[in-house]
Amino acid sequence: MPTFPPPAAFADLIRLAKLEDLGPASDDATSRICIPAKAQATGTVVQKQAGVVAGLPIVVDVCRAYDDALKVELLATDGEYSDARPKPLARIIGPYRSLLSAERVLLNFLQHLSGVATMANRFAREVQGTAAVVIDTRKTLPGYRALDKYAVLCGAGGNHRTGLYDMVLAKDNHLAAFAAGTLAQSVERVVAEAGELPVEIEVDTVEQFRDVLAVPGVDYILLDNMDNATMRRCVELRDASPNKPLLEASGKVNLTTIRGIAETGVDRISVGAITHSAPALDIGLDVVAQ
Repeated sequence: MPTFPPPAAFADLIRLAKLEDLGPASDDATSRICIPAKAQATGTVVQKQAGVVAGLPIVVDVCRAYDDALKVELLATDGEYSDARPKPLARIIGPYRSLLSAERVLLNFLQHLSGVATMANRFAREVQGTAAVVIDTRKTLPGYRALDKYAVLCGAGGNHRTGLYDMVLAKDNHLAAFAAGTLAQSVERVVAEAGELPVEIEVDTVEQFRDVLAVPGVDYILLDNMDNATMRRCVELRDASPNKPLLEASGKVNLTTIRGIAETGVDRISVGAITHSAPALDIGLDVVAQ
């Protein structure tokens, strides 16, 4: 299983979520009015929809941010698939008011991250038996990137670059501004300037692909919006070349098209929908007073 991100990757998200929910005075008016101050309760986080769970460790951090007296016991493991039968994921015991105050925030995290993991898993299952790996993109909500990429891994997907700082991905707009004669000469210059960073170059045609393939030091070639026949031809050219960059398919990828794309022989298929369009998984909190 992937390693859950460190608290520094999401501490600000929890803080902001708490602030917008409780306001500057940190007041849950409804719980304050309806729940006795010393009341205790047990809450069970329950998965109610078939899917892959992700983000359970953050339940501990959310509860700690609201009240150190809330004690959490995790009953499941991230990456587990469950069918539609209700499945207990975590048990929380402690002050009733604090439990209800934290409920929405912890469910928001779990529902979203489990939705991402489930979406990634649906795509990953479609390419089973091929050489292709389904990977995510940078299409994430601000602050959620580390968590979303973790959730993708929980769903058996893979990760693309983390941000603009850890890979050179030169697309047409970059290369147009960086022009140094022919396309091959521009790519040679990119590789030289990249240093230790991995290099990926976007191409739209077989002719462009040939030019980029001829340049040593390119780690990935992005096949942008190509049809399957064209991608298959690019795979053939790569396999016959002394240079062996990994090939990434991008554009027009959905659950209907992805199997055919994978069968062209590409190595990676990037899917923005995994993170930007994943529906929340149905997860709830059942609370019983002690």
